[in-house]
Amino acid sequence: MAAIHHGKEADEAPAASQYLTFMLGSEVFGMDIRTVREIIQYGTMTTVPLMPSFVRGVINLRGAVVPVIDLQARFGQPPAAVGRRTCIVVFDAVRNGERLELGLLVDAVSEVVDIPASQIEPAPSFGTSVRREFIHGMAKAAEGRFIVLLEPDKALDIDEMAALCEVAQEPAVAA
Repeated sequence: MAAIHHGKEADEAPAASQYLTFMLGSEVFGMDIRTVREIIQYGTMTTVPLMPSFVRGVINLRGAVVPVIDLQARFGQPPAAVGRRTCIVVFDAVRNGERLELGLLVDAVSEVVDIPASQIEPAPSFGTSVRREFIHGMAKAAEGRFIVLLEPDKALDIDEMAALCEVAQEPAVAA
């Protein structure tokens, strides 16, 4: 009779969500794996004139035009330098109820991790290189470090980025 309840602890533990973790500079970030479509190697990209610095360009992904966002530049840092582990994380975004694919330029993809809700702290009110509303929370990781969990609906808000693109184009429109 001793081994009947071997799965009980898993049933009582809070549900864990899976996050894809990746590097931007020396910081580890994560985003909900359910929004990630695929990870592709950095390759040929077409630059688009008059875009803000965080729009690196577009890629052709099986015939679809996918804009690529430089997350470091989006977070107000200098644009990312492309290295041998640089890749593009393609994820689903929603604008006006329509699903769109966006690419995120990251320094390196790390791993997929299970993070229980009990291990996620609220975003700090200061002290990060990322706007507070871009952060879903801070997950406790090994050695006292944290994983910055992104809130993609805010950090990668299509409407806000589109408005920034329009601002970038205004000088060219003036007569």
